[in-house]
Amino acid sequence: MRHAVRVRILIRIVVNAVAVWVATLLVGGIDVTAETVGGDILTLLAVGALFGVVNAVLKPIALLLSLPLLILTLGLFALVVNALLFWLIAALSDGLGLEFEVDGFWSAFWGAIVVSVVSWLLSVVVKDRDD
Repeated sequence: MRHAVRVRILIRIVVNAVAVWVATLLVGGIDVTAETVGGDILTLLAVGALFGVVNAVLKPIALLLSLPLLILTLGLFALVVNALLFWLIAALSDGLGLEFEVDGFWSAFWGAIVVSVVSWLLSVVVKDRDD
């Protein structure tokens, strides 16, 4: 991999990690339960990487499979898909031994919205030179 590609991937992971951290601050029921600050940071970075992989691989498939509901609800069902994927990330994190918890659908719903907005805002601020 070229150096620039690796840097972009690392930037995306950090942006996702910061967005998840903001969600833990704003949304009740989303927690990082590591015992140290360093553990929290490593957990957030790992969840940020997992978030990127799930969004790159599973989100397009989930949106394609839910296309009839997306059309019927004029796209609002995408919020439900995002919430379910966020909840899945929490389950995968638990399976990987990461100390990241999401308590239920509504926490996942609001957490997915916060992560999306914060990630978008950070992406606007941290632009690639190629953009």
